[in-house]
Amino acid sequence: MKTNIHPIERGVRIVLGIVILSLIFVGPKSWWGLIGIVLIFIGLTGWCPPYQLLGLSTCKKCQDA
Repeated sequence: MKTNIHPIERGVRIVLGIVILSLIFVGPKSWWGLIGIVLIFIGLTGWCPPYQLLGLSTCKKCQDA
């Protein structure tokens, strides 16, 4: 699992994941909020499986390593 997400994108995914996860408790109270857990996991690890399958990376520093 090689990091393929830029640090700013990681932060955005974590924040977005927390917001989506909050849908379980507030708002429409939908179980779709569990998708937020996936975004938080991807943000914390810095590895996005679809990016790897498509050969993409937003982390230029990581590509050089």
